[in-house]
Amino acid sequence: MHKLYSSIHACVGTGLSIILLAGCATPAPEALSDSAGMTVGVGTPVIASAETPAVGTAVLDAADDPSIWVDPADRARGVIIGTDKKAGLYVYDLNGKQLQYVPGGMPNNVDLREGFPTSQGPRVLVAASDRGRRGAGAALFLLDPATLKLTFWAAVPISLVEPYGLCLARRGDAFLMIINGTDGQVRQLRVSTRRNGKPMLTEERRFAVATQPEGCVADDARGRLYLGEEGRGVWRYDLGTGPASGELIAQAPSAMLAPDVEGLTLLDDGAATFLIASSQGDSAFAVWRVDGMTPDYKGRFSVVASGGVDAVTGTDGVAALGGRVGGFPEGLVVMQDDVDEGSTGARQNFKLVDWREVKRALGL
Repeated sequence: MHKLYSSIHACVGTGLSIILLAGCATPAPEALSDSAGMTVGVGTPVIASAETPAVGTAVLDAADDPSIWVDPADRARGVIIGTDKKAGLYVYDLNGKQLQYVPGGMPNNVDLREGFPTSQGPRVLVAASDRGRRGAGAALFLLDPATLKLTFWAAVPISLVEPYGLCLARRGDAFLMIINGTDGQVRQLRVSTRRNGKPMLTEERRFAVATQPEGCVADDARGRLYLGEEGRGVWRYDLGTGPASGELIAQAPSAMLAPDVEGLTLLDDGAATFLIASSQGDSAFAVWRVDGMTPDYKGRFSVVASGGVDAVTGTDGVAALGGRVGGFPEGLVVMQDDVDEGSTGARQNFKLVDWREVKRALGL
């Protein structure tokens, strides 16, 4: 969902705690959480296994998008990275415990790809769309797989009016960044390293959808890109360099999706690949099997309260990873919760759901 920051940016700080200063204008309604009008989702109920602490920003719409990485040599090791779009990035372990906070910028969506070559050896490339750093459209970070420490690399300019959604992709040895703006414009860029160690972005193509997009996710193995247009549905493109011709594979509003269409993620489960989309309008998640030529819709689930973890409402970003992910033997799904009822100050956080719970709920 589009948040109007211009009326509040001068009135709030961007540290761990944002304070509304006396005498500043009241934040625009679009900057506030939507959950006052949200109820527990209408999808088949599943429970969360754990949750992260609330992000530092209170009162305003803040937490947005997560991403997951596990060490391919030891899948008990890994991190969840989540955005506070008023303040910075959080790094959590695979149980949701906070490990690190990297302040700076206004990062909205985050994604990662491992094996990025650097002079210090391969690193996990982490990218976030960013509206807070002057002259930049995206912020790049490097995660050291040995220490699990996330380090800011560089802010890079993007030719978009207002950078918003973002995802990364691999096409052979090429690392790609797909970033979109609130006006529907989409840029596909190749990310590499200059001799001086700074990043270099090379635009491969640009295209657009008619209205505001946000969530996107790439299927590297099949060369596909999925893009969410918030009020219309989910598009599928190729990951090539030629003219982009999209196919609307799921329409919104529909029985599958209630606008806004928000986060998109993919999960590999054996030979099967599943696409999960946040249906923010009714606090649910739609699931399709997408390893074939035609998406096969499998149903919807919602996360309900259980064991001291509150329900997920008004959800935004979502990330998933199949196979063993820490203590989750078949996969993990992480999603933003618009109101963390266990915290104070109307804060937001991320919930962790065992993929087996989703499989049982939808009969996958």
